[in-house]
Amino acid sequence: MKLCGAMDMKFGIEFVPNVKPYEIEYLTSIAEDSGFDSVWITDHYNNRNSYSILTLLAIRTVRLSLGVGVSNPLTVHPAIIASAMATINELSMGRAILGIAAGDKTTLQRLGVEWDKPLTRVKEAVEVIKELISGKRVNYSGKTIKVNNAGLDYSVSPYPIYIGAQGPKMLKLASEIGDGVLINASHPKDFKEAFKCFGELKEGFDVVAYTSMSVDKDREKAKESAKIVVAFIVAGSPEIVLNRHGITEKAKAVREALNRAFAGGSWADVRKTVSEDMVDTFSISGTPEDVVSRIEELKKAGVTHVVAGSPIGSDRAKAIKLIGKKVIPAFS
Repeated sequence: MKLCGAMDMKFGIEFVPNVKPYEIEYLTSIAEDSGFDSVWITDHYNNRNSYSILTLLAIRTVRLSLGVGVSNPLTVHPAIIASAMATINELSMGRAILGIAAGDKTTLQRLGVEWDKPLTRVKEAVEVIKELISGKRVNYSGKTIKVNNAGLDYSVSPYPIYIGAQGPKMLKLASEIGDGVLINASHPKDFKEAFKCFGELKEGFDVVAYTSMSVDKDREKAKESAKIVVAFIVAGSPEIVLNRHGITEKAKAVREALNRAFAGGSWADVRKTVSEDMVDTFSISGTPEDVVSRIEELKKAGVTHVVAGSPIGSDRAKAIKLIGKKVIPAFS
């Protein structure tokens, strides 16, 4: 496996559109002023529509790359995804990034969608999207997608496509067909394992650490703020990842506490089950100096782009400014 060419570290920020659009717009403006390179909007049916939020940000921002994290070809036809992101790319004058992945079984089950052939679906979706945004009329007969003489009837500029990947096969596919990969991980061990799965990476391939981050001048406050998010990450992590970090047994207590909380129990009890090693494994949390230290480790492991996801900090606006003042300049 050959590493991609050396790249400067890029910084992104992720927002879940479960708040008013003007709040995301406000926080995004702070991120742009603070030196971030990209903003990513999560795409879940139960939140506000990601494409709509990205359209707002395309109009209200000047410099930031605008990513969807991530579109799902099992619930939305690739032609619709291609057109939606092409529109955002046009509005933003070429700043769109398409993140695409197969999603998770639990969410798809709620929608009555079968989670089958995820690898094939992502591969075929990306192939169709690439053809459409190249301006061609597309005829495609795959195992999961069929398109007959389809095309986008307006001028389209191609945009980069990043694959959301965790498992070995999807990571390999990402290295073969993507311009980048989005990996939900915060620890260098996980990226060292991911790199074992890649094929030969093209020049400029972007390896994104899609992390949970919590930054505060007070280390303990930062770590405490991350605990609920970390609890969900631990509960949803595959056993191979938990074993890698030696927390398989502890994870059972977290899952049980979450189940009790959803049944009307205490969220404070959930926090108590999240140990410090879980916070250190599944988030980048602490003072700006702590965060810089972890990102340096990730850079050595091959990461080229860090996206700060929930909770960001106990006060998101202050945390974004702190990252811009103390973390990003360390990698300039």
